[in-house]
Amino acid sequence: MIEIIEKEPSLVTLSHLGIFESIIKYVEENNSYYYSNLEINGSEEYVKLKKIAPHEKASILESLILFLNELDIPLIVKERKHYLHARSDKYCIAEILLSNLMKFRIDFPEDYDFRILFSNLYMYCENEDGNLLYTKRPLGGFVNQIEKHVKRNGLTPFSRLQIQDLIKGSAFGNILKGAENLHTYDLQSLIKSAKKLSGLLLDKSDSTSEVPIYQFGSGPMGRIFNDSINGLESKSKWHTLFYHLSCASGGKPNKKFIIGVNPLIDDIGKDNFKSLANFWFEKLSRLKVETEVKESICRNQTYTYEIQQYIEHYSHNVIKGLLWSMSRFHDQRSLKNIALVAEKCFQKIPGVGPAAAGIGNAAIYTLAQSKGLNGISHLSRLKLSIKQNNTQKLIQNYIDEQALKQGIKSSQIEEIAASDFGLINAVRIEKFEDYTFQLSITKVGEVLQQWIKPDGSIQKTLPKFIKDSAKLSEKLKKLKDIAKQIKQSSSTQRDRIDRLYTENLKWNREDFEKYYLNHGLISVIANKLIWNIDGQPFMYIDTKWVNTNKQEITLHDDAVIQLWHPIDSETHCVLAWRDFLEEQNIKQPFKQAYREIYLLTDAEINTRIYSNRMAGHILKQHQFNSLAATRGWKYSLLGCYDDGRDGEIASKKIPDSNLTAQFWINEIIDDTDSFNEAGIWYYIATDQIRFINELDEPVELIDIPPLVLTEIMRDVDLFVGVASVGNDPAWQDGGPDARPEYRDYWQSYSFGDLTEIAKTRKSVLERLIPRLKIKDKVTIDGKFLLVTGTKHTYKIHIGSGNILIAPQDSYLCIVPGRGKDSNVDKLFLPFEGDNGLSIVLSKAFLLVADDKITDPTILSQL
Repeated sequence: MIEIIEKEPSLVTLSHLGIFESIIKYVEENNSYYYSNLEINGSEEYVKLKKIAPHEKASILESLILFLNELDIPLIVKERKHYLHARSDKYCIAEILLSNLMKFRIDFPEDYDFRILFSNLYMYCENEDGNLLYTKRPLGGFVNQIEKHVKRNGLTPFSRLQIQDLIKGSAFGNILKGAENLHTYDLQSLIKSAKKLSGLLLDKSDSTSEVPIYQFGSGPMGRIFNDSINGLESKSKWHTLFYHLSCASGGKPNKKFIIGVNPLIDDIGKDNFKSLANFWFEKLSRLKVETEVKESICRNQTYTYEIQQYIEHYSHNVIKGLLWSMSRFHDQRSLKNIALVAEKCFQKIPGVGPAAAGIGNAAIYTLAQSKGLNGISHLSRLKLSIKQNNTQKLIQNYIDEQALKQGIKSSQIEEIAASDFGLINAVRIEKFEDYTFQLSITKVGEVLQQWIKPDGSIQKTLPKFIKDSAKLSEKLKKLKDIAKQIKQSSSTQRDRIDRLYTENLKWNREDFEKYYLNHGLISVIANKLIWNIDGQPFMYIDTKWVNTNKQEITLHDDAVIQLWHPIDSETHCVLAWRDFLEEQNIKQPFKQAYREIYLLTDAEINTRIYSNRMAGHILKQHQFNSLAATRGWKYSLLGCYDDGRDGEIASKKIPDSNLTAQFWINEIIDDTDSFNEAGIWYYIATDQIRFINELDEPVELIDIPPLVLTEIMRDVDLFVGVASVGNDPAWQDGGPDARPEYRDYWQSYSFGDLTEIAKTRKSVLERLIPRLKIKDKVTIDGKFLLVTGTKHTYKIHIGSGNILIAPQDSYLCIVPGRGKDSNVDKLFLPFEGDNGLSIVLSKAFLLVADDKITDPTILSQL
């Protein structure tokens, strides 16, 4: 049975009632929807209301709250212990008017009792769960009014008593204790308001006054915070700091926050603060995402559901404030830990998105504020590891700002900021008494860690004296952490250099030797690449610049150096460099001598402003999005619940040419609900490639610089080659909807003509096969690698890696393993990064010895 709560008689004065009714009538006549940005300023009564003296607005506020309460019909359902409301448009407008009024200056009487205002505002009583009845009413505005009242009149004994009574009540008490099951649309706002109210009890004018204990909450970070400061003598100073940190909001700290936090840190001690903050960041970066099962009751039915959470909401603002506070510190440990927090916060939680984007953005801001370029170095790495487009844009903006200050290009600021981690010629040596610990880069993304005995021999195990020494163990821990950073940074720098072709960068001798040739980290990459010196290609071999004929040159101070591209040279020159790399046994960190070249076709000359070369493919959208982000493209995921778009454009800016490349993408709508929990389509279809200028006007393809055209086409070919459903055996029969056109696409992609990337793969195989131990069993026939096994002859498509069994051409499904193939791993390949080439070779080795296959899934198909 539903019990109706009887209300007290109305105390709304007729004059106030007339004002409210007039404003509501104006809003109804001039607005179609009733949201916070109402057209309300045109109301004469509203204008008069704003001009009323501040001391008269208190009675108007009280009348408006009572007016609102009369418009509402609260019902208590005893069994469910929550309220239901029947609300009119008039109520919604009046509620927005209340929020506006709370922003005005209101001079309450000095002895005003805000407890009564709170009870009326929220129809509040101490019910069992302590939830507020009206969660959309302006709690933040209410607390702000108390704050301003205290500033004007001081923290009087009566004001202190009121605030203490309010925060002791179950509503604020639950929030301050970290109860995250509160029924509210904006928990963060509620937490911030509760913390601000509690913080008003801090009497900053009286250093001897007792500091109220900051309630950390019951979440994992709350427990870590509490345990860390619980036994400290400076505990009260930390509580004062936490009250300030809890007020952190927005994307960046305001001046008031920074001015307020610095003396609090100084009071604690800068070293003490920094040490404990780094400890918390280390804990935060290792914190796991927790899954919690919750229950919800609706219409007498109990429903269970799971929520995944990285950091409890209760601690969000505190951590943001903590990160902002670190902007005054610029040491390596702090910057490294802040970067780790940023990376962790942007890890994706399925069905949720980034784990804690707000905190991640705070970490990115702090890195951008660091003195020198060490922070930019971390941002350069994060730009590649974080896949969210908005975050990548934010990072790029910070890099651009720093580049503008230096008067150079953004790509140059990233190379200047690259750390060498104490490496000399890719090696770092650290002494541990008579032993030596050596870090050496073996290839991009791999670091060898070795112990060398006093006699120069290698020791495979950790020396015992290091285990017994806390100081040496800590030193070793830091070095191992540096090794991890070297792995990440070497990959970051490799990818950065690979993207430099459209930047048209040039170096003089001094800068090139400083940032590339003699750089402890980047030299590993630079020494395996071909560079144009005054227009002619050379490599740096054994401290000498040589060409393919091994002719040496001396690098002059005024030499102009650029990254060589095969489009710059004749075919015979490109082939000569491929021979040279093979002869010198040099494995390039990315495709350079074997880099694909995409020339304008007749069809593209005829279509003038667009290319259909990569149109008509079906891609896995999330995989495409990740690849696009890695290559510097901007793209927004298409979903079934978005703004009605049926297409999207992936774009990449080419500042040096004043161009933007566009890759048009279309939705694929079917009847199989092919979207995830967030409504994002799993699959998309590719369309045109275009270029536009700074005025958003299309540019004819014939006018695009050949180097820009080939690099953009190569990017898109990579997207298709990796993300196409043609690589997925599950699409053999037409995908999830079993459509004939999808089946036809899978067939044409899996066994059709070779793309430019696949043609390069074929060129490598032609050179490689004569050196293979299975050379008598494999041969190239057009677009296939033919493999003669003991049972059948197999046709491996060089592009897709899919297999047909000859002569019937029946499909053979072999899913590549995740581990390395020892047969392939031993081979010399001229470049890194072509996983498809490794798959083709791995399948060839497997099928040559098809009589030794034991996998039942494969055997059933033979």
